[in-house]
Formats: sequence, C-alpha cells, structure tokens
Amino acid sequence: MSRVVSVPVRRATLSGSPLEAVHQSIIACDRCPRLRKYCQQIGREKRRAYRDDTYWARPVPGFGDPKARVLIVGLAPAAHGANRTGRVFTGDGAGGSGDFLMSALNRAGFANLTTSHRPDDGLTLRDAFILAAVRCAPPANKPTPEEIANCLPHFDAELDALPNVRVVVALGKIGFDAYLNLLRHRGQVVRPKPAFGHGVAHVLPNGHTLVGCYHPSRQNTHTGKLTPTMMDSVFEKVREVLRVR
Repeated sequence: MSRVVSVPVRRATLSGSPLEAVHQSIIACDRCPRLRKYCQQIGREKRRAYRDDTYWARPVPGFGDPKARVLIVGLAPAAHGANRTGRVFTGDGAGGSGDFLMSALNRAGFANLTTSHRPDDGLTLRDAFILAAVRCAPPANKPTPEEIANCLPHFDAELDALPNVRVVVALGKIGFDAYLNLLRHRGQVVRPKPAFGHGVAHVLPNGHTLVGCYHPSRQNTHTGKLTPTMMDSVFEKVREVLRVR
C-alpha cells in the first residue's frame, strides 16, 4: 500500500526571512480535520499519472518574492497539484491553472518561466507573492466558511511578513472576500463593501489596491470566461498602480 511521506520543499528565497517561521507554522497546521483527512487520503490513493510521486499532502504555504509589492490570492491547493507538489499553483498539468497564471505573470514581468510543474523547476517570482485563502485541498474544491476562517490567521501572518505589498490581486470571489475578512479581523472595516468584478480595482483605506480577477481554473479558461487577454489586462492595471505609487 502507498503511504504518504512528507518531505521538505526547497524555498531558498526565504532563507533568513520572517516568512520561514510563518511557513513552518502553516505546514504544521491541523485546524481542519476534514481537510487534513482528505489531503492524506488523496496522497495515499494518488492519480494514476502520479503513482510514483511522493505527495506533499500537508498545508501549503505561499511562494514568491519576500519583497513583493504584488500579492496574489488564490482559492486552495489542487488535490493533485499543490497538494502533491507542496507549492501553490504547481503541478496541475499542462494547460492547468498554474501554467495559465505563470504565463500571464511572465508576460507582465513578474515570473521568469511560463510554466509551474515542480518545486525544483527553477521558477522565480519577481515583485510578486502567491498564497491561497485555504491551505489544504478541499473536497470538490469547496471549503466551508469555517475552514476559510480557520486559515485567516495564516493569511494574516504571511501578509505581516510581506511589508512591501501595495496591490492585492484576488483570483476569484473567495480570495477577494478572504482579504476583506482579514481587514475586518484587523479592525479595518471597508464601507461600502467593495464588489468583486474582473479587472475592477478598489483603493482601500489601508493603502492597498484590491483588484478582482476571475480564477484561472480550467472551467473558466476552457470555456472562455477567462482569456489570456483578460488576464493580461489585470496585470497591466497592476503595473499602472505600481508606477503611480
């Protein structure tokens, strides 16, 4: 029978960074028994294409440049993507959300590669950092409100360790709402509540600009709800904000 063996993922860019301790805390988290059980089950059963792989099967911390001015907030690890590789938006197959996102980041100058397949693939982000609102892969990709709330302290800790963030790109409404909930948790209630919309930017009282973006899921990219041009327009807006500020 296959067994899940947890192995460390190299994050050389975080050496000596406050993010290092934050990430160790995230990896050790066990606040959501349903999610932990599901991730471990997926890691044992595996997908046929990855039957020889050792699944990460633990909570997944963020990834990127510790000096980033751009924070990208996704939904959750994919069961056979980040739950397998241990890095956000990594390993969900050619043409998956990771490749779609990295291609856009590469075109915008935030990533050195157009793909995201393995933690040792040489991918580097410049001035950008990616995290997920939920750190464990949820069944049917649908975390409960309680599970999203359980991950909020991790979001809070990572953002604290990223002092240069100026723009937050929310990939989907769950990521958008998670960021607003974090501000509320910090006592920064935004009224009226900003509405999620693709390419819609909101300048917030804390100095951040929050930009909505459809999530680069296969469901969105394969149906044309989200196209490369639409994704590029979001990061063009991000670049404009950074130039002004």
